[in-house]
Amino acid sequence: IEEIKGLWIFGYGSLVWKPSFPFLIKKEGFIKGWHRRFYQGSTDHRGVPGAPGRVVTLLTHEEDQQLLINFKLESDISKFDCLNNEICGCWGLAYLVAPADVEKVLEYLDYREKGGYSRSEVDVYAFETDQIPFANALVYRATPENIDFLGPKCDFEIANQIATSIGPSGANTEYLNNLANALKLMGDHAKDTHVFKLQHLINEILTKSTTL
Repeated sequence: IEEIKGLWIFGYGSLVWKPSFPFLIKKEGFIKGWHRRFYQGSTDHRGVPGAPGRVVTLLTHEEDQQLLINFKLESDISKFDCLNNEICGCWGLAYLVAPADVEKVLEYLDYREKGGYSRSEVDVYAFETDQIPFANALVYRATPENIDFLGPKCDFEIANQIATSIGPSGANTEYLNNLANALKLMGDHAKDTHVFKLQHLINEILTKSTTL
């Protein structure tokens, strides 16, 4: 079978439900050893300067663990989605971009992800148990070193910040709900405890605010 040429791009946040660029193939994918976390501040999409929203980034298992220690949230380590680094991972969507479109797509994504994100590469698998990836993909992630990185807080604080934030691209809650619902549509294998728990807490916060 002739290999289709192009560039694979892995989406784990808004690219899951709103890629907004041309692609040849869209395929569910799993990246091993990474955690998706609402630790990145957003002042250009889901918040504003001085009142940032929160959007997702990718962290290695080791980065995530160290951040919880640094932020004095050692007890949250036990709440990891996994205990064995070999099965830690993150589900998302991989897009194959045609060679002729690569330059303009990267130009678009560089601008879209300008708020603290930089390019990296990840191997993407069709299943958690696969030994061979189906793609080596470009991914945008915000590292803890970028100036907009907010890091961990207790779940309620993160949920409350998301519930009350809004920016040029809309409400922060819209971002979280669109991501959570897209993951649920993928199936049980794409369950993300961090994302789903925040969605539940935000629904509780918003329900209480409407009854006051």
